[in-house]
Amino acid sequence: MHDHRKLGRELSLFDTDPLIGAGLPYWLPDGAAVRHTLEEYIRAAERWAGYQHVYSPVLGKRELYEISGHWAHYSDDMFPPMDLGGEQVVLRPSLCPHHAVIYRSRSHSYRELPLRMAELGGMYRSELSGVLGGLTRVRAIELNDAHIFCTLDQVAEEAQAALEMIRQAYEALGITPTRYRLSLPGPGAKYVAAPEKWQRSTALLTDVLDRSGLPYEAAQGEAAFYGPKIDVQVTDGAGRESTLSTVQVDFHQPEQFDLHYIGADGAKHRPVMVHRSIIGSVERAVAHLIEQHGGAFPAWLAPTQLVILPISDTELPNAAALAQRCTRLGLRAQIAGPDRGSLGARIRETRLVPYQAVIGAKEAADDHVALRLRDGSRLDPQPVSDVLTHISALIGAHSTDLWADPTS
Repeated sequence: MHDHRKLGRELSLFDTDPLIGAGLPYWLPDGAAVRHTLEEYIRAAERWAGYQHVYSPVLGKRELYEISGHWAHYSDDMFPPMDLGGEQVVLRPSLCPHHAVIYRSRSHSYRELPLRMAELGGMYRSELSGVLGGLTRVRAIELNDAHIFCTLDQVAEEAQAALEMIRQAYEALGITPTRYRLSLPGPGAKYVAAPEKWQRSTALLTDVLDRSGLPYEAAQGEAAFYGPKIDVQVTDGAGRESTLSTVQVDFHQPEQFDLHYIGADGAKHRPVMVHRSIIGSVERAVAHLIEQHGGAFPAWLAPTQLVILPISDTELPNAAALAQRCTRLGLRAQIAGPDRGSLGARIRETRLVPYQAVIGAKEAADDHVALRLRDGSRLDPQPVSDVLTHISALIGAHSTDLWADPTS
């Protein structure tokens, strides 16, 4: 069983400091490399799927969250308002009100829909000190968020496409979901009182799940305050379950913000808002990946993808030249030279790196490397150019394989 808090510190991925504050981890260079690579993967996947990326402020007027419903239904999880120039502003607990306002800033035709708006943006939750832990429960969150503004007839297709994006991301990341959950409202004033909207949105998501063939369980009291969700659940090494990804249908906020589009009949119509997150919060996703892989990340995500092991100081110039070639190809490489101990010690020290390139006198003379894979496999010496081409192809394909044919 891996604990991401312990392993994340041992591998110098992230840390915390009382002077910065509880629930506010900082990222060290190796952790930042993992996070950046994960964020770029998500942005690229979203671009391929037709999303447009935006940036929005992490602050908003209290009135914004009163309109969205967050202030009435979610204020216990929000930081207190700050008084600025006679106005009250709040650290946002969610990105959806901002995206609704961005949509509202321009007129839209039915021909533009579905309009897919995405952002990797910061949000803040006033979590109690007792529940904070590592990267899984934090107060400053980087959320992979998106909102699709579409017609009612487009909702099912967009929700299904979001589930497919989640499936592809999990395959690339080596994540196995525990279960799919249809999260429904429960009793109490936590939820928007709009029975007809709840029935319509629940029916839509139920149909999506039924058509997808995915097994799922319904759970009362787990919905967002404005609508039901499809939650993708994962489990950590200690057996604790959490939500990593989500797809939601929202009839509430389009009405609250008076969103509309011009239909084929020339009249105004109300869009539906589909919320979806492929990996949820970056912090929780990385925590799960650390525990899932024990720090041995898929090669495309690893902070160091190739470690170069010159047998003696004589091969150091060849190692430096190889490191430079890796950098030019976009590969993250480092040299572990003889000053760090014997070859065996260096191999053990860098055992989590996917590829170890050993350079001895013969390899240096032939411009070859003897490649060792993280799983213990050893390959015969090969030309450097062939090795780099193969590794680059596997990483570019976001493969979880170490040496399979990247085109297969």
